[in-house]
Amino acid sequence: MPPNESSVSERVLSALEGQYLSFTLGSEVFGLPILSVQEIIGLMPVTRVPRTPDYVRGVINLRGKVIPVIDLRLKFGMKNEGDTPRTCIIVVQVKYDSQTIVMGFIVDEVSEVLEIGAEQIEPPPAFGDAVAVEFIVGMGKVGQKVIMLLDVARILSATELAETRQLSKEAMA
Repeated sequence: MPPNESSVSERVLSALEGQYLSFTLGSEVFGLPILSVQEIIGLMPVTRVPRTPDYVRGVINLRGKVIPVIDLRLKFGMKNEGDTPRTCIIVVQVKYDSQTIVMGFIVDEVSEVLEIGAEQIEPPPAFGDAVAVEFIVGMGKVGQKVIMLLDVARILSATELAETRQLSKEAMA
């Protein structure tokens, strides 16, 4: 590897260090940058919106603001195990098109806030073009656990973000 390529990847990994809210989906552990998390709320009634993808659970009324709710298990192609008393919604802010979209991610359980240093982060493994994992920006190594670090803005594609923004507008009308 050329010397400057190594320093570029070191800078990228160093930019990823910080605090992450860890959560689980099944037996897998994921982390969201704490700065993108607005709040964590218990599961509440979700209004299903017709003709939306399966992973869009619907919308909720969060203190007078209608926000879309994404089921991360379904979005990531995992089997839906059903909700439990520990299932909750992580409310996040996503920057899109010079605007901020507020949306909720349904997860199995929120674990803890972790401080992850650059030396604990590795680039995500290459899975080839057939596997779309562009939303995973790094693999955090904390103790014996591997935590998939997510880029909140890449979980949904630009088209899906635009549709989600439109969904919020239509639900408010």
